[in-house]
Amino acid sequence: MQINKRLLIVDDDNQIRELLSFDIAQSGYIVDCASNGQEGLKKALENNYDLILLDVMMPKMNGFDVCKNIRLANINTPILMLTAKGTIEDKTQGFDCGADDYLIKPFEIQEVLLRIRALLRRGESNKESKEVLRAGDIEILPDSLEALIIDKKVKLTPTEFEILYCLMQHINTPVTLAVLLDEVWGYGSDEDVRMVRVHVGGLRQKIEENTRTPKYLHTVVNVGYKLTPFGFLEES
Repeated sequence: MQINKRLLIVDDDNQIRELLSFDIAQSGYIVDCASNGQEGLKKALENNYDLILLDVMMPKMNGFDVCKNIRLANINTPILMLTAKGTIEDKTQGFDCGADDYLIKPFEIQEVLLRIRALLRRGESNKESKEVLRAGDIEILPDSLEALIIDKKVKLTPTEFEILYCLMQHINTPVTLAVLLDEVWGYGSDEDVRMVRVHVGGLRQKIEENTRTPKYLHTVVNVGYKLTPFGFLEES
């Protein structure tokens, strides 16, 4: 059982909120709840949580706006979106707001617990002292979750940081989608491959001057991605 891990559930559906709260608490977590977006944001800003489960369609403030405001407050707590809005456009919007993972309703509680454990493991990894990595034009700073691209400082989401950190450990070497899922999320499925692509797209927008002709972060067809921090693509 987890000890002293505190989670916030924000959902306006009383039945879902109560069922999640009961099952998650039974698994050893400390659970707090909010029934609308404004209440959820207030609690997230005033308390320290290890993870936030966040619905999208809620009164007073939707989950996208809650997530965006949490990130604007420089809170890097992992956020798992729980929602019936499951199109790729909805997922992209959630990830752009700073969400770390996305689970579509209806869902099985065991899947929720799997995602919680994976995000908490990643949160613990983020808290560990990671070395500053430098190569070519790129330097990543673990303490602030930032990257330096030449002299430009770029703020990354926790997920974007983990992806870049993984790629920096495999410079000029193709990294498969399966490896990224395992190292960044701790699990994998065919559906989650799209999640990787969305996050990589967000990372690419931050570190590239032109995403159509990327200088650093390259797609390797039918494999995954390759990072070339010196700004050129080596022949393989």
